[in-house]
Amino acid sequence: MAAVLATPLKRAVLEPSSKLPPTFLLPWIARLSLSTVATSTETVPPSKRMVVSRRSSPQKAQKTPFQSRSISLASSETHDDATTPLLPPSSSQTPTSASSPLHLSPQLRELLPVLRAQSPHYVTVHVHGNPYLVTEGDTVRLPFLMHDVEPGDVLRLNRAINLGSREFTLKAPAAAPKLKSPTTSTGKFSYIDDRLFVCRAVVIGVESEPLRIKEKTKRRNRHVRKVKSKHRYTILKIKQLRIKSVEELENEDTES
Repeated sequence: MAAVLATPLKRAVLEPSSKLPPTFLLPWIARLSLSTVATSTETVPPSKRMVVSRRSSPQKAQKTPFQSRSISLASSETHDDATTPLLPPSSSQTPTSASSPLHLSPQLRELLPVLRAQSPHYVTVHVHGNPYLVTEGDTVRLPFLMHDVEPGDVLRLNRAINLGSREFTLKAPAAAPKLKSPTTSTGKFSYIDDRLFVCRAVVIGVESEPLRIKEKTKRRNRHVRKVKSKHRYTILKIKQLRIKSVEELENEDTES
């Protein structure tokens, strides 16, 4: 009986108290830590050390160009930042037509007084992208409600694509070609310089349409839902439409 008990006691003394299970039963992280510990604790003979150092030298040679390349890129970036000019200002900072000098061609100097002498005049203005052919005294109902305006406010309409009379028409230059990207373009229209004419409109009021009720029926349960809508529109009246003379344009250009 004593011999039978001595065998397991001897095994318990010889074996360590914390025996780890086999590696295939451990998780992946534990196996990784065990493998790294095992590789770090292994002793490499001197003959194999030379082989390892020879094999590792190409890897170091491959890493050095990458490091030098990154340094050269950083140095070139700092050099470019120091030498390259700044980006052009945003659209809000770009100068408007009022700040740029007005150039009058000889043909415009000759025909502008003739166009100014023939009245009445008409103009095709754009309000939020919608064109309106108007003359002085016309009433325009916009297809939307213009916010931040009240009855009695005077608006300057300065986006005109043509300006003319009975026999003469002043047209805007051709618009810049669109870019290939469908989302980015240089603009659909080109407008006449707003210093050549004056077009002012007065806000008369707001007009409301009758209440619309539309019934929508669900397909499955046949539930009927009523949708109500009542749109409002802003009413404008063209108060002034005037073409400036050449002398007036020259005086404004000299004063500015």
